[in-house]
Amino acid sequence: MWVVPEIPPALYLMLSGVLFTMGVIGALTRRNAIVVFMCIELMLNAVNLSFVTFSYFLQSLDGVIFAFFVMAVAAAEAAVGLAIFVMIYRSRETINLDEINLLKW
Repeated sequence: MWVVPEIPPALYLMLSGVLFTMGVIGALTRRNAIVVFMCIELMLNAVNLSFVTFSYFLQSLDGVIFAFFVMAVAAAEAAVGLAIFVMIYRSRETINLDEINLLKW
């Protein structure tokens, strides 16, 4: 049987920080609404990783419960967000964020 050495929590938190940074950069630089949406989901998953890391290393279930609620909110956000993107695409024929001006008359 193999013995797996315990990975320090700092590595999990660094991975979480890298994922969150990638999500922020992608959300700020991309023009496609679906790519921006995926970058926001990446940021939520990075936060979930840090919640679960703290929960595991502090021997508490609070982080897991928070991560569960974040996943539930992300699922609802995905359903509503994709429905909004479909409606915008039907009316504007594009999902490019620069070309969507819904507040202009």
